[in-house]
Amino acid sequence: MASSTGYTEIPTVNPLAHCDPSSDASVLRKAMKGFGTDEAAIIGVLSHRSSDQRQQILLKYQQGYGRDLVKDLKSELSGKFEEAILALMTPLPLYLAQELHHAMQGIGTNERTLVEILCTRDNQSLMAIKNAYHHHYRKKLEDDLRGDTSGDFRRLLISMCACSRDETNCDPALAPNLAQQLYKAGVGKVGTDEAEFNRILSTYSYPMLRLVFDEYKKIKGKSFGDALDSELSGDLKLGMMAVYDCIQNRAAYFAKELHDSMAGMGTRDRALIRLVVSRCEIDMGNIKQEYHKMYSKSLEHAIKNDTSGDLKKLLIGMVEG
Repeated sequence: MASSTGYTEIPTVNPLAHCDPSSDASVLRKAMKGFGTDEAAIIGVLSHRSSDQRQQILLKYQQGYGRDLVKDLKSELSGKFEEAILALMTPLPLYLAQELHHAMQGIGTNERTLVEILCTRDNQSLMAIKNAYHHHYRKKLEDDLRGDTSGDFRRLLISMCACSRDETNCDPALAPNLAQQLYKAGVGKVGTDEAEFNRILSTYSYPMLRLVFDEYKKIKGKSFGDALDSELSGDLKLGMMAVYDCIQNRAAYFAKELHDSMAGMGTRDRALIRLVVSRCEIDMGNIKQEYHKMYSKSLEHAIKNDTSGDLKKLLIGMVEG
């Protein structure tokens, strides 16, 4: 489907036609009965069903066997493979709410996770995540963000949580004036007016902002991304650059996040799992195309080189589609 992203979204995991959740439940039960576990059978079912279909399998498993599928999976599996399977078995808004909670738990905050989840989604997705967070933790997401972040970065995340970006209107006549406002708030003054950056980046539709960025380049001779890069620092820069990058090309933003999760020493497995699980039913096809363009190798190749065993098989199953 076409969306505010500026491209037609291509998922790699689609709902299976003529899905039979009860038969799927039977395959999963057999895979976990007796000695040893048939991981290949579990991967075969769960990596090729939509999130809604996996929830139906969960219910049919309980109905057919009087058992909790998630508990059974937990007792049979371990490590990162278990983590990925449990992510698949959790409805996406709740899974992302749990990831936000985890990013704020304990000492230190994983700002990159907060940015990846909150600065890249449309109103409807954000509202679903907020509701799931409130329902699960009995606390408002905004309140936890306020307690865990500060300053302009906190204001950016709270703005995203308003879930009230205009997602439809795009009046080209407004673009030059908005571009001037951005210019005056940044390069055109001593010090940066972060609040104005925040207001404009969190209020207008993606198509509108793309026009504003085009106008900005005409005024300034360089991109607004360059301005953010030179004007801002730290967490706020991370957040605003994510908003900017997603407006320009959301698939490229996620391709870079996937690449970074596998770059250098050791894989940030948690991020890799989250990115694959959360994008495979939306636009993983687009992300794969951008990945290949940006890094001259396929995403599948990168995952194969960077992971092993059952986790590798599961992720490849979801990314290949």
